[in-house]
Amino acid sequence: MAAGGPAFISFEEGERHLDWLALAQALEAGHHLPRAETGVTYLTRGPDTAITLSAWIDGLGLAVKSAHVFPDAPRYGAPNINGGVYFYDDRTGALRAVLDFHLVTKWKTAADSLLGALKLARPASRRILIVGAGTVARSMVEAYGAGFPGAEVTIWNRSPARAAALAADYPGVEIATDLEAAVREADIISCATLANEPLIKGDWLRPGQHLDLIGAFLPDMREADDAALRRARLFVDTRADTMDNIGEIADPLARGVITQADVIADFHDLPKGTFRRESDEEITLFKNGGGGHLDLMTCAHILEVMGGGAFGEGNHD
Repeated sequence: MAAGGPAFISFEEGERHLDWLALAQALEAGHHLPRAETGVTYLTRGPDTAITLSAWIDGLGLAVKSAHVFPDAPRYGAPNINGGVYFYDDRTGALRAVLDFHLVTKWKTAADSLLGALKLARPASRRILIVGAGTVARSMVEAYGAGFPGAEVTIWNRSPARAAALAADYPGVEIATDLEAAVREADIISCATLANEPLIKGDWLRPGQHLDLIGAFLPDMREADDAALRRARLFVDTRADTMDNIGEIADPLARGVITQADVIADFHDLPKGTFRRESDEEITLFKNGGGGHLDLMTCAHILEVMGGGAFGEGNHD
């Protein structure tokens, strides 16, 4: 980190300092701080989406993240998700750091779901299915490997070639060709796709499973069907982000399939102890909405572990 002006944290530099379990613990600790003030804006152009996430936690700092989802970007040699992240001092509003978008997004997204699974999945879970084979799926292989050491990881993707390419980078990861059979066998199912129609059917689920839904971020996107939501106990990372704007929860709410009361808890309920599995037999479902306050907590943690003292320097006297 450079002295004097705002720091720039590159992907490679940040990767060297980060640990999945430590970040999950930092996200949990962040929900013991004052509740964040947040804002979200969406801009669209055909299939392209620009999302701006802003968050401010009193005593911690401010973060602004722009995320641009362009499905055709790979045609031009770029990832389909790009953007930028800015972290500001809590006392002065001055820019303290510019962080690589892909660094913050990778670690925030996967640690979000990892924290959910550590609270909701059975500790003895040993079979993990990752649905999808993109960038987020790669992160989930790493995060779940850290959270559930020794577990068997299987990948399913619409394109078997992409699943094979991902599995080749992670020795021991298997490839599934039958999604239904793979779901039925798994203890944890994590979906990281851009699906508009549900891939996971509630009729495939069995008692004791944990379903982690990451991909849907727009009102017309779904990864699991209505039956899955009816059968499971429902949890989200943040009610405000998931219940109003994200199809996975907002769509069944609007149609009366579920009610707001069916969403049992979000991460803000962690201090109360209600964000938890209550029996080995229940099915738990977690919707990862990825709110801006989680980006803020992730930025603060990155600066802290790299010696920037984000927590200490941002606190009020």
